[in-house]
Amino acid sequence: MKALLIVNPSAGGGRAARELPGVESELARLGIEHRTERTRSLEHGRELAVSAAGAGEIAVAFGGDGLVGAVAGALRGTGGLLGVLPGGRGNDFARVLGIPLEPGPACGVLARGLERELDLGEADGHVFVGIASCGFDSDANRIANATRIVRGNLVYTYGALRALLSWRPATFTVTLDDGDPLTITGYTVAAANSKAYGGGMYLAPDASLEDGLLDVVITGNVPRLRFLRLLPTVFRGEHVKLPDVHVMRAASVTISADRPFTLYADGDPIAELPVTVRTLPRAVRVMVPA
Repeated sequence: MKALLIVNPSAGGGRAARELPGVESELARLGIEHRTERTRSLEHGRELAVSAAGAGEIAVAFGGDGLVGAVAGALRGTGGLLGVLPGGRGNDFARVLGIPLEPGPACGVLARGLERELDLGEADGHVFVGIASCGFDSDANRIANATRIVRGNLVYTYGALRALLSWRPATFTVTLDDGDPLTITGYTVAAANSKAYGGGMYLAPDASLEDGLLDVVITGNVPRLRFLRLLPTVFRGEHVKLPDVHVMRAASVTISADRPFTLYADGDPIAELPVTVRTLPRAVRVMVPA
């Protein structure tokens, strides 16, 4: 087995760079022949992934979900194999797959794991692995990405609390596949390829990475205090039982709103509304725990 370790040195506030020597030692101990490249950008990460696929190497994304999504998208159609070592703040793709959240133990998945073909999501030409969302989530992600006060996955909770202070409801128009448009006023519209985002928030607890569908989660208009009480339930996936939260499934969803919003996925801005999000069924081969 040969691997290309694609490292985002700034991921997780420098976590990936700090833990790189230990990861390289563990890969050597496991008998995994590897070389290491540090990314200059997500586009550079995509180029490295294509290079790995061409050389018959596992493209191992060592960083956050943004890097994982970039590498996964680049591998689509190449027959290349994706490995994941969590080194970011949220690491939700690894969490959902059951990959250990410490990069050292996660190396064992590369040595002893299984291959699975998993779905990806796509919006405006940008591929993602997790959840694409807009509205309140646009504001929360922007704040989380800009802050240097809070470290680790708590940064997403911080972003949500800060965003709530100035939030005003938005009216969204949502069209599932070729159905009739739905209009709803509220907080967020999300297209979930996977179950979790934001460092362990199970926004779409029943989403599957292998069903060829997106779970579309819409949070309706509720008072701020009730929304604040709702936030902790998202970490358990229990919010979907509430009457103001609507979950539907579709292969694609088109979203527009009554004011501008940026669509975020895997922690990064990927498109502006209006936008169509679609699933890419069984688009990438991934090493997962046995």
